[in-house]
Amino acid sequence: MPKKLLRTYLPWLEKIRHQPTLQQLGSLLHAPNIWSCNRHRVSGGVSVGLFSAFVPIPFQMLLAAVLAILFRVNLPISVALVWISNPITMAPLFYFCYWVGTQVLGVAENPVRFALSIEWLSNVLITIWQPFLLGCFLVGSICALLGNLLTRLAWRLIVLHRLDERRQKRHPSQP
Repeated sequence: MPKKLLRTYLPWLEKIRHQPTLQQLGSLLHAPNIWSCNRHRVSGGVSVGLFSAFVPIPFQMLLAAVLAILFRVNLPISVALVWISNPITMAPLFYFCYWVGTQVLGVAENPVRFALSIEWLSNVLITIWQPFLLGCFLVGSICALLGNLLTRLAWRLIVLHRLDERRQKRHPSQP
């Protein structure tokens, strides 16, 4: 099962409970469904993590954790996938989101250099916030949907492959 593979790579429950950013959630971390590794919880965790990765706020991991608890999906996967938008990938991802927003709204694209500073937030973001936030929402939603569907498909294919292997072991002469 894919569960065994996931459990080898996912961090231990006690290690996650002692993370400083997640300790603010307190006893909510004790819910068994947010630690479950089944197809629905994992694919939901992928969706929450991918969507949260495109939300342009600090502490995206905390947002992913709160959403994982609210939607009762796999918390470790949700929090781990937020790191798709890391300091190295953040500028290209957010520029792409801005570009998508300009295309959807039909507005002209301004040459923008992304920088995480108060000056940039007060001077540049105020002029591009509509296409930027719309693009972040659209790209995040599409990535969440595709991530969910691809996770379910991969899970199903792995299960079918393992069933076929078992069938071959029981009856080696049958194709």
